[in-house]
Amino acid sequence: MSRSDTVVFSHGKESGPWGAKITAMAAVARDLELAVESVDYRGMDDPAARVEKLVRTAAAIAGPVVLVGSSLGGHVAAAAAARVRPRGVFLLAPAFYMPGFEAYTPQDVPCPTVVVHGWHDDIVPIANSVRWAQERSAALHVLDSDHRLEDQIRTIGRLLRAFLVDLA
Repeated sequence: MSRSDTVVFSHGKESGPWGAKITAMAAVARDLELAVESVDYRGMDDPAARVEKLVRTAAAIAGPVVLVGSSLGGHVAAAAAARVRPRGVFLLAPAFYMPGFEAYTPQDVPCPTVVVHGWHDDIVPIANSVRWAQERSAALHVLDSDHRLEDQIRTIGRLLRAFLVDLA
């Protein structure tokens, strides 16, 4: 990773741009001397509109980006990846293959990708992340947690740090 890289965070449907997970992950990125940005989607329910906002945000950044997304934000980050061309994508419980929206699950993620999911997720089934990661040979970390993964923030921080360092 280079100091010119920016980690861009994409929050989930029910959260905001600086929730506990993003704040903790941003601290990891800053510790590695990376810039951070967090897109604010509050009030935007349309995933396609969120993708467009993320693409615009990334285009305005002068330098390479890494996309990090949680839940719907993970889906949005993966969907934007083909257009943004990030150095990497780090996803937490991404909302892939959800009923009625299976056709919208992003397929073209042209960079190293890590998926982190909780065994006890009752919102996005763990099987969805297993399927998506397996189809792409993406790294998959399954933790003893639920959808929010809030009790695993330290572990997520360690996984993100390793991912960012490995992109160097």
